[in-house]
Amino acid sequence: MLLVLCIDLDDDVGRKTDIDTPVVGSDAVREAAIALATVDPEDSDLNVMFQGLSTYDSLQADDEAVEVAVVTGVEGNDVTANRTIGDEIDTVLAGLQTGEEVSAIVITDGAQDESVIPIIRSRMPIDGVQRVVVRQAQNLESMYYTIKQVLADPETRGTILVPLGIVLLIYPMVVIAGAFDVAGAVLLGLLSALLGLYTLFRGLGLEDSIDATADRIRNGLYAGRATLITYVVALALVIVGGVQGVSVIETVTPTGGDTPTIVTTAAAFVHGSVQWFAAAGITSSLGQVTDEYLADRFRWRYLNAPFYVVAIAIVLYGLSGFFLPDIAGIAAFTLPDLAIALTVGTLLGVLSTLTFAVVESRYPATPEPA
Repeated sequence: MLLVLCIDLDDDVGRKTDIDTPVVGSDAVREAAIALATVDPEDSDLNVMFQGLSTYDSLQADDEAVEVAVVTGVEGNDVTANRTIGDEIDTVLAGLQTGEEVSAIVITDGAQDESVIPIIRSRMPIDGVQRVVVRQAQNLESMYYTIKQVLADPETRGTILVPLGIVLLIYPMVVIAGAFDVAGAVLLGLLSALLGLYTLFRGLGLEDSIDATADRIRNGLYAGRATLITYVVALALVIVGGVQGVSVIETVTPTGGDTPTIVTTAAAFVHGSVQWFAAAGITSSLGQVTDEYLADRFRWRYLNAPFYVVAIAIVLYGLSGFFLPDIAGIAAFTLPDLAIALTVGTLLGVLSTLTFAVVESRYPATPEPA
């Protein structure tokens, strides 16, 4: 037996005509269609019901065992609408009282109503689907529904609308910039850079990393982490160290003379910046040790970090000073000076390791398990 099933997902029939649904039988469906046409002649569900009646008459003329019915959902909630339609289909099938297998021909007015097809297929086979739209508006409802779904998805909305919005802002922003005597090329470059950065972040998936970093910073603020402060101070020290390193490079570069070698340039930068970099390393490591102690995860060996930083800084300072030229403003290191720096750095690293290893073995930070 064939069941011509007319779908009204948003329940226009029930809301506008007060007719109880589901509507079963050709006479009842025709009366419901006329009632809806009287109330709202422009409703697209009229086409669905009249197409269902036309299909019903054609199949009946071919001596097919056929019935026609209208099932409706609810307005405004697709999930609830699908469930309601499933319940009404069960009611229709229970009322057919036939021993034959029932299959459906589904009549809809667009892509949105076709979202119930899986619900129908779970209850009976589907022999065909007919989409009915007004000829002058072919695919208009389907296009509207597709656009609506795209705009409702936050992921797709952010991917499409944000770049489109930046592009659309380019012309008016350039016009406004011209009115205030701001170079349009500068503003155009700024907007292009924003669009490029956004596209790059989306393409590389960096937004997840940024969100995770922001969450860690926020949690650190609430938890009172010392590393938040020490990392900021360490960053400032690194910047100062970079500036000092460049300053030493300028000092060793003769005015109007030959360009210094790569080794001399690198040695000058390291010699001028290593003290500041070491201070940054000590600051950040002390902040990390403090957080580990507050979290009851402290180990004595963690205190090796600042001593290692100092030892490495001494070695690099002595090695870079050895390769610097002996000029005004630069204290070049001799070979004995380099040997002393290497010895002090090595002894400092080894002694700190041994000291904290002995302390940890005798005074463990956490009690040994029984």
